[in-house]
Amino acid sequence: MAHSSRIARNTISFAALALTLATFTYAPRAFAAGSDNAITGVDAWTSTVFQQGQSSFSGIGLRTRLANATLPHVEFAPTIEYWRNASNVSEFGIKTVRRDATLAADALYRFDSHGTLHPYLGAGLGLHFLQSEVDAPRYGVSHQQDSVVRAGLDLMAGAEFGNERFGNFIEVKYHEIAGYRQFKLNIGMNWHLGVASKPAAPAGK
Repeated sequence: MAHSSRIARNTISFAALALTLATFTYAPRAFAAGSDNAITGVDAWTSTVFQQGQSSFSGIGLRTRLANATLPHVEFAPTIEYWRNASNVSEFGIKTVRRDATLAADALYRFDSHGTLHPYLGAGLGLHFLQSEVDAPRYGVSHQQDSVVRAGLDLMAGAEFGNERFGNFIEVKYHEIAGYRQFKLNIGMNWHLGVASKPAAPAGK
């Protein structure tokens, strides 16, 4: 049973890796080349991360937003996220480090809005490169490491506010990763290159 579960997990992780790499490699080229496609913006943020069984800590993230004229409310977002959390219990000579580097292929759906607040929902698939280290020489543990790659589902909801060129956003994001579930509160800035949330104007208008 454990062997079957491991095979399924590895298969999902491989599929997620293939999808994510394809998104990062080919999507920007396709969107830049087509007249109906556009790179609509770039987002950067800091995160407060709550990982399963751990206290909160900080992370960072960056994504490019891509859109197609036939899907006026939808943006595709190749995303990179990273966090690192270190602990030092000097009284016992224990040091630990945990980190997660994530590549994700997300999609955002933007709702119609007429004010300065622009809500959206999102979902996607992420590939998490997780690593843990511990160094406790007093207890016979000398710099041990464990690395694992996990695929996970991304769910998010947020809102942007600002002008047509620059803005800010606040977002909550959930990563469903077996044994490593994460909840993030993201606060960041937008640089808008186009508007994906408005339908294209009819011909002749």
